[in-house]
This record gives sequence, C-alpha cells and structure tokens, in this order.
Amino acid sequence: MVANEKDRMPLLGHLQELRKRLLISIISICVGGIACWFLYDWILELLLEPYCQIRGASGSDSIFGLGCDLLVTDPLEPFSVRLTIAGYGGLILSVPMLLWQAWRFIAPGLLAKEKKWAIPFVLSGLLLFIAGAVLAYWSIPRALDFLVDIGGPDLVSVFSPSKYIGFVIKMIVAFGIGFEFPLLLIFLQLLGVLTPSALRRSRRYAIVGVVALVAVLTPSGDPFTLVILSVPMVFFYEIAILVGSLRNRKMRTEA
Repeated sequence: MVANEKDRMPLLGHLQELRKRLLISIISICVGGIACWFLYDWILELLLEPYCQIRGASGSDSIFGLGCDLLVTDPLEPFSVRLTIAGYGGLILSVPMLLWQAWRFIAPGLLAKEKKWAIPFVLSGLLLFIAGAVLAYWSIPRALDFLVDIGGPDLVSVFSPSKYIGFVIKMIVAFGIGFEFPLLLIFLQLLGVLTPSALRRSRRYAIVGVVALVAVLTPSGDPFTLVILSVPMVFFYEIAILVGSLRNRKMRTEA
C-alpha cells in the first residue's frame, strides 16, 4: 500500500534519504561502540559467565589455576577482543536507533494511519531482539556442553579469547536478528510485496528455509541451538500470516 502522491519521492530522493538513514545508523553504532569500549571489563565478565558455568559443572580447574581462564596465544589478541566487544556491543546498543531509522525510511510508502505504528514498531522490534539475545545467552552453556563433550574425554578444551568471545557474540546477534523475522514479514505485507495467501502457500518451503538459515546464522551448529531458534522463527512465520490476514479483513470491512 502506498501513500498519497504528495508523499512520494523520486528515485534520487530515496537514495538521499537512504544515505541519511545509514549515516545516522553508523554514527549511533560508533557512539555505542565507544560506550562499550569503556564498559569492556563488565561486558567481558558477562560474556564469560556461560563458560564459567560449564567449568563449574565439570568440577575441573583451569590449566592456569582455579577459574575459567582463556588462553591468549597472540600479543594482539587482547586488543582484538576489546575491539570486537566494542564493535558488536555498539551494534546491539544501537538497535533502537537502527529500528527507528528503518521506520523513517519506509514510512513515506505507508498510509497516514499506518505511520502511527512507529512507536509499536520500534518497541516490538527492541523487545524481540532482547528476547532473542536472552534466549541465546541461556542456550550458550548447553551448546558449549554439547561441543565440548562430542569430542570425547581425551580432548581438553582450552578456548582462546577471540574464538570464544566471537562465538558468544555471534550467537547473541544471530538470535536477536532471527527474532526480528516477524517484523520483516509484516512490513513486506504492508508494502504489498507479500500477501498472507502467498505466505500460506510457501509454508513448507519457508520451514525448510528457516532451518537452513538458522544453520548458517548460528556458529555452534549443534542440534539443540538449531531447534531452539528454528521453532520460534516458524512460530513467528505463522504470527505474521495471522497479522496480515487480520489487517486485510479490517481493510475490507472499512471499505
């Protein structure tokens, strides 16, 4: 559904608007990254907690003593880890601003009454991302357990900071992005790119596609993580169909 003629933009106007939204988004990520750079110690402790859980559950000590230490093998690795945490942390902290900029970019193509959904769009997107991140954080110790145990008792797992931190952050970001799936489908319906009937017809292919996408997005590759993210995304697919159907029914009633 498109807006009134006066709200339409020429192609050049759309490109300029896109550049503006991208610039604001990049600035917000940089600001969030600076904040995470100074909050590094606290964030690192939070990210180490899943590893500490499996260390404590196994009852074993670190090869360097008590605790859940990580093995640094490269003098540049501490700097790389801090940079990784700052970069991904800035991305996560800027999610509300990224959602707002996405809304501002697509708003000219919506009806006046649909433009009122700005706050619900940003809030629901933020809550969905947080829910995905929390689910990822909860599932990480279980994924680590699987990955550590599958090699057998003769293999001693000693993680490097860059590999472990990268694994944890990518899991959190993958789950957070995966939980934005219903918003994407709903707004593709608002823009007329998709319809509820088309989504219903493609349901079987969508389920296969969701499982394949989750397998690519999540770094662990274990079956537990595959199920724990695939099931909510399939559920969100059905929610998007329901929302689109209700919207179409309301439009027919008002016509």
